[in-house]
Amino acid sequence: MNLRITVLTGVTLVAFAANSVLCRMALAPHLIDPVAFTSIRLVSGAGALLMLVGLVSESRPKGEQLGSWWSAFALFAYALAFSLAYVTLDAGMGALILFGSVQATMIGVGMKAGERPHPIEWLGLLVAMAGLVYLVSPGLAAPNPVGAALMCISGIAWGVYSLRGRSNRTPTWTTRGNFLRTVPMTLVAAVLALGRLHTTPRGVVLALVSGIITSGLGYVLWYAALRGLTATRAAIVQLAVPVIAAIGGVVFLSEEFTIRLWIGTVLILGGVATAILAHARQSIVRLDSRR
Repeated sequence: MNLRITVLTGVTLVAFAANSVLCRMALAPHLIDPVAFTSIRLVSGAGALLMLVGLVSESRPKGEQLGSWWSAFALFAYALAFSLAYVTLDAGMGALILFGSVQATMIGVGMKAGERPHPIEWLGLLVAMAGLVYLVSPGLAAPNPVGAALMCISGIAWGVYSLRGRSNRTPTWTTRGNFLRTVPMTLVAAVLALGRLHTTPRGVVLALVSGIITSGLGYVLWYAALRGLTATRAAIVQLAVPVIAAIGGVVFLSEEFTIRLWIGTVLILGGVATAILAHARQSIVRLDSRR
């Protein structure tokens, strides 16, 4: 990856991890219910992006659709299923199901499209997945089937949303269009859950931060980064998110930094680095062969 893509990817992974921390901070102590959190998150993200497009140099695309209903539905399904799943799943099991689903979706689609990961990339992926399993293993038990199904849906939806953004040339306008299209979906969800909606001022603030900063702005950067990533590489680098989220839990939630977290971090980041370096080496070899 070139420096720009590396920086964009790094920033977006931190944003993804921050979303996980913010969600846990809001839902675990029941400061807000999942539907209200998701609705505020998506609507505030849409509002922020409406203002952002007037501040960036990115020109409005001509002849291109500004986002799509399919991408918006994938974004909505990811966000709502993610919040609902964490009502019945602990953080460890949720992370394992989520990122397992993301990996299967993105790598599967990439292979169908002709991507052929190098054996060392597969090795890096396996090491990173083993690190994730080890990291979350204290919380591994038979999951609630409804929660597991919801988190699986969330992972597949996020994989689809990411894949649909890989060829995008106007990340700000497209992300704005996608978020705006989720607004009627969130309104329907809120009406259906009207009798069960619950908010507190702190819960609303956490949802707003998640929507405006780590989702709205974060997803713009992710769509920009995806232009320089293959589907396989985009899937693999996201395995670093649980590590960043765990470290965020230590910093912001006073969680303990354990030996397990240290070993899991080394395995996951080592596996991700191995896969990326193997891909970079392949790219160099291909360039040399063409000269």
